[in-house]
Amino acid sequence: MDKSKQFFSKSKRSFSKSKRSFRRRLPPIRPGDRIDYNNMSLISRFISEQGKILSRRVTRLTLKQQRLITIAIKQARILSLLPFLNNNNQKQSKYNNQKQSKYNNNQKQSKYNNNQKQSKYNNNQKQFEKRELFSRTAGRKTRKK
Repeated sequence: MDKSKQFFSKSKRSFSKSKRSFRRRLPPIRPGDRIDYNNMSLISRFISEQGKILSRRVTRLTLKQQRLITIAIKQARILSLLPFLNNNNQKQSKYNNQKQSKYNNNQKQSKYNNNQKQSKYNNNQKQFEKRELFSRTAGRKTRKK
């Protein structure tokens, strides 16, 4: 077979994609579920650990379902069935420890900077005094005739 004929025979081949088998995910809300502020087991699935409402992309809800869930969560918050923020003591204490250590480091750094500034000031003062002394004595050292 000629090389030119081989080229055409390769290009005519159909590219078959391998079909992947995928598991269809179940919808998060079943048809019988009522989206209501009292249904805490349903609502709690759509809130993050921090207490934020999860997005549609994450929860795989339809637009209508997402709106109803959002309204139900907000109603539950207003009626104090749900907190506006979840206070995790472990995360907060970790954050406070980090903040405190940064504060301590800043204090140490400022003390160090103050010492450096003081030493620079002292050096500058000494240099200034030397210049003053030299300029005063320079006039006296003129030649006498």
